[in-house]
Amino acid sequence: MKVYLDTNIVVARAVKTHQHHVKAIDLFQQIQSRRWTPVISAHGLSEIFAVLSRTPYQPRISPAAAWQILEENIISSFEIETLTSAENIRTIKECAAQGWSGGLVYDALHMATARKAGCSRIYTLDVSHFRKLAPDLHDRILAP
Repeated sequence: MKVYLDTNIVVARAVKTHQHHVKAIDLFQQIQSRRWTPVISAHGLSEIFAVLSRTPYQPRISPAAAWQILEENIISSFEIETLTSAENIRTIKECAAQGWSGGLVYDALHMATARKAGCSRIYTLDVSHFRKLAPDLHDRILAP
């Protein structure tokens, strides 16, 4: 079974002081023990790197350390799905038509990627945003 992970889950797992760290660790262990295939979007890698290397976590995460987290925990074990240019454009056009802006645009790209990858479950800390974007996938969108 394929499961999509929003970038906020990966960040929570990587940052020990994150309020959802334990939940994220538990989800990663569940994925591994059940042999699910974790999926993330290619643009999600950039999001994770940007958040880890700029947010003032204590201790601070350097760009080199953020890269190491990606390389050791994501790139080596996740299926990385990409959207084509046409799929990106279609998703952004839909956001414009719906009046969605800001972070919802990135969440819409995550949802489009999860759909494309055929994920049975979509894990996020922003359940309400994801369900707003894809009410037809309401039962697949879960918090860890």
